[in-house]
Amino acid sequence: MKVLVKGARSAGGKIGIALVLFSILLAIVGPFVAPYSHTRINFATKLKPPTTSHLFGTDAVGRDIFSRVLHGARLSLTSAVLVIVIAVSVGSIAGAIGGYCGGIADQVLMRVTDVFFAFPFLVLAMAVAAALGPHFLNAVLALSIVWWPSYARLVRGLALSLKHTEYVEASRALGASTSMILFRHILPNCYGQILAKATTDFGFAVLATASLGFIGLGAQPPSPEWGAMIADGRTYILGFWWVATFPGLAIVITVLGFSLLGDAVQENLPR
Repeated sequence: MKVLVKGARSAGGKIGIALVLFSILLAIVGPFVAPYSHTRINFATKLKPPTTSHLFGTDAVGRDIFSRVLHGARLSLTSAVLVIVIAVSVGSIAGAIGGYCGGIADQVLMRVTDVFFAFPFLVLAMAVAAALGPHFLNAVLALSIVWWPSYARLVRGLALSLKHTEYVEASRALGASTSMILFRHILPNCYGQILAKATTDFGFAVLATASLGFIGLGAQPPSPEWGAMIADGRTYILGFWWVATFPGLAIVITVLGFSLLGDAVQENLPR
């Protein structure tokens, strides 16, 4: 947490934390302050440009885009949280076991991660999501499956250097179990590096979720998922720019905020 606080003090970190807090605020209060229903169809108001009554205009079936963007913030951020939590949990534990225990466990871990890294990240996620079927939870699961190896590699490298430190050697000499050493000495000392990577990855998780939604493998209509909203608006981009522009701006703001904050945290990690 100290690393996060230090990172937030830099210029880029301040901008990042402001954008992140803004996105989180939208996710928390957005559905309660949205002026219209995010699913109600009204053909009488379809494809209306931004006005005081519809701040972001309306889409092809008359739904208020501002209300849909507000509702979509919760959906997009929730999906990113689930992806990162699952990836960090699985990857950190697997990497710590492989790096500390070595031997067969480490060899198996490295070969498995090599298989995942052999394919482009998003292409592999698309393949897994397509196999599971188009659904919000399936998209989250697909991204988690292809994301955990990066954390496993990171934590494995840290565990290899930490396993020979004096306090780990002392714990082992005193008869501490492997699980105790992993969870009391190895993983806590990887926290800063994991936090820095997870902060940056959070924005990319939002972008990846939107990418799957854009091609129809994420949340299904009428869910106001940002990627799916952009996909709906691409047909009208030349004549009705607002349909796809405002969901896109929401993604840009969120990804930019977490990227700036992640970079600031990375710069303040102890060397």
